[in-house]
Amino acid sequence: MEIKQKYAWAFVTALVVAPCVAVVPTQAAAMPFVDIKKSDSEMELYTAVSELYSKGIVFGTTSTTFSPYQQLTRGEAAYFLAQALQLQTSNVDNPGFSDVPTSHQYYGSIAALAANGIIQKGTHYIPNASIKRSQMAKMLTLGFHLKQATSLTAPFTDFTKDAETNRYIQTLLDYGITQGTSSTTFSPYTDVRRGQMALFLYRMLQKNDDDLYIIGVE
Repeated sequence: MEIKQKYAWAFVTALVVAPCVAVVPTQAAAMPFVDIKKSDSEMELYTAVSELYSKGIVFGTTSTTFSPYQQLTRGEAAYFLAQALQLQTSNVDNPGFSDVPTSHQYYGSIAALAANGIIQKGTHYIPNASIKRSQMAKMLTLGFHLKQATSLTAPFTDFTKDAETNRYIQTLLDYGITQGTSSTTFSPYTDVRRGQMALFLYRMLQKNDDDLYIIGVE
């Protein structure tokens, strides 16, 4: 997994199935999570979580654990992405999800994604459900305004039956944000893990400003 260097960060400053402690620092903070090692095998993950945590983009499941292999919920995904994009999460229009009242922990983040066309408005958002790899591809592609792929070049045999979803997947591959789960599969309906989402966002935010248009950043 290649890591690009020398890109400046211009980004400022949680919901799992079990109750969690949202540890969101107000300023740069040291990496507090003991379940991610600073080793060769986990160096990119360590760097990603450390950078994102210090900027208030991600949070741990406790004050000392990040739980990188735990399934990421749709609520967590909304929070992480909204923070990375620096979206306005207060005084936003209510998208009308019956399972996301205004008192919900992630109401502001979910409403902000809906307001910016990153997710569709509807009757339910299902914030406690796990987010799938295909859903993640759509949210990242739309959220970061990536130039969408026009053809499928990956050798995956498990592309979905939806052409639009497949283009989102191919787009992330083209940008080098993610890879397949094997040489011939993407596993679009597999759950995204917390550590994986941290890696995706970290790689995305390293991209040159010439390649990406970030909502909220001039």
